[in-house]
Amino acid sequence: MTVDDTGSGAGADADAADPGEDPLALRLEQLILGAERRYTPFQAARSAGVSMELASRFWRAMGFADIGQAKALTEADVLALRRLAGLVEAGLLSEAMAVQVARSTGQTTARLAEWQMDSFLEGLTEPPEPGMTRTEVTYPIVELLLPELEEFLVYVWRRQLAASAGRVVQSADDEEMVDRRLAVGFADLVGFTRLTRRMEEEELGELVEAFETTAADLVAARGGRLIKTLGDEVLYAADDAGVAADIALRLVETLANDETMPELRVGMAFGTVTTRMGDVFGTTVNLASRLTSIAPRDAVLVDSAFAEELIRAGEAPASEAEAAEAAAAAEKEGEEPPVYRFALQPMWQRPVRGLGVVEPWLLTRRDGQP
Repeated sequence: MTVDDTGSGAGADADAADPGEDPLALRLEQLILGAERRYTPFQAARSAGVSMELASRFWRAMGFADIGQAKALTEADVLALRRLAGLVEAGLLSEAMAVQVARSTGQTTARLAEWQMDSFLEGLTEPPEPGMTRTEVTYPIVELLLPELEEFLVYVWRRQLAASAGRVVQSADDEEMVDRRLAVGFADLVGFTRLTRRMEEEELGELVEAFETTAADLVAARGGRLIKTLGDEVLYAADDAGVAADIALRLVETLANDETMPELRVGMAFGTVTTRMGDVFGTTVNLASRLTSIAPRDAVLVDSAFAEELIRAGEAPASEAEAAEAAAAAEKEGEEPPVYRFALQPMWQRPVRGLGVVEPWLLTRRDGQP
């Protein structure tokens, strides 16, 4: 819960709970936080040994609403402030970095919490006792799920942190920790705007969820990283162009075999990408997005750098003539011919807004290749 910067102590009204607050909401809050309200924002900041200004920056970064000087904070809020401030004092984080940690954690967990609560209540068909409202059912559900979900959240976070640390260690140099060479792909549902006018909201929600689930599962299973979902579009990245290419084609193939899903188009680019707070930025990302917008239905377009990376890695021939020559030379020497997973076909050059003239390549899977 964020604060204002009014400075010192709270008045008599601050010590009392808002009479308009729902008693069940207060019980839920105490159950989840595991502590009672004890502090005003000023008292919490003073108890944590930090300035009101820094406390306000941390709380706002975590995404909590302003509460003025109401007594609404707990011992856990004080401890969180102490920990962040302690990391700054110890020189482990700069103040700006500590604020970023608060912001990235707040944004990620806010979405997670909203999704979990919506999903749990949506999946509830009947209350356990006649006459109970959905609101009343929330308390026992949270009481049962809270300890298990907390353990699971820590487990997944540690697993993700281990994977991210591994990628950092494998970086060629320190610069690649922030500005890295990655394959970036956008997958976009065709005609989604028209669908929003024809479908009921519930049907549209189910379609988007099915698309996001399919994309997330495929990206993870094949070794990529899902960066974010945007309803009718997903953004993913991979360290290896071959991995990204395989993901793109499998996405197209999977949705093409599902008659309930719209057609898909994918655009990919390879190059230097700036990473911030789990997101990716830069010209490479912009180019992948532009290629998606011009890709044919159920097709994958890549930029020239992506094509060159596949050719360099031996994943695709520069042309079918080169593939035939390589096969003939291998046969003459009594060797196995090279096995290419992908085929590349140069497309028309065209200007792309903000990026000049680009030459897209149509990416396909070679015959017989899984």
